[in-house]
Amino acid sequence: MDDAMTKRSNALPEEAVRWNLSVSSDTDSALRKWLAGKGAKRGDLSRFVEDAVNRQVLREMINDIHARNAHLRAADVEQVIENEMRDVRANFWPDQRS
Repeated sequence: MDDAMTKRSNALPEEAVRWNLSVSSDTDSALRKWLAGKGAKRGDLSRFVEDAVNRQVLREMINDIHARNAHLRAADVEQVIENEMRDVRANFWPDQRS
């Protein structure tokens, strides 16, 4: 299994819900063979699906943010980020010299 999946516990979280998914038999077979080749254990198929969904949601959120901010100049975006980071640093890591 890859690092992201092996770092997780084998048990699904208590609040896990069941999904019924339909995929082609080719996709099912390919994924199960790939997981078996990686030494998959019980629950790894569910973790694989959850990880894939989380990655896709993150990609879509990033695409939405890019589209929403497409009208801004890169320099303006960098300035906003720098200002916010300065505020976070000031509040999270107060000056150690005092």
